[in-house]
Amino acid sequence: MVKELTIMQNSKDAIFEREFLPQIDALYNFAYNLTRNETDANDLVQETYLKAYKFIESYRENTNAKAWLFRILKNTFINDYRKRKNRPTQVDYEENVLFHQESDTLFSGSLDLQEDMFSAMMGDEVTLAMEALKVDFRIVILLSDIEGFSYEEIAEIINVPIGTVRSRLFRARNMLKEKLQAYAAAKYGIADKRN
Repeated sequence: MVKELTIMQNSKDAIFEREFLPQIDALYNFAYNLTRNETDANDLVQETYLKAYKFIESYRENTNAKAWLFRILKNTFINDYRKRKNRPTQVDYEENVLFHQESDTLFSGSLDLQEDMFSAMMGDEVTLAMEALKVDFRIVILLSDIEGFSYEEIAEIINVPIGTVRSRLFRARNMLKEKLQAYAAAKYGIADKRN
């Protein structure tokens, strides 16, 4: 019995290393695009891997490990998002003090005016437009246009019919287009073609 358990454990570890670990960079990118926070993204990836290892028996070896892991990550993110949404806002006193200490010393060093000027000019409007999307729309854009999943894979990851994937993707792209056209019109005086 002990020998059989050891063999099963070694098999789980081999699957984990061979099929799951190579996906870590893609998972982190997806997590970061969802959370927009390095610490939260790392936590989300770690939780995804913990769940994947715990439920590895439900994974069919040599299938689409990336899609399976992305589905776990997406579900974990949605569940955490719902919990936070229903929880009252909390203020961390230590974080607040640290912020004020950092802001006091922000201008004590030398400033690189050229860097500041270009970073202000090169704002990440696409990121802001993405963050303005509802989570369901942001997820399909990220999975399709950033991660390159097919409609079938996205449908499997988010557990909806392919038609819903196509519809959400179409609507999400149109929302992004409108937001970015409005930005371009305001920033660069480009005629807004929506009118």
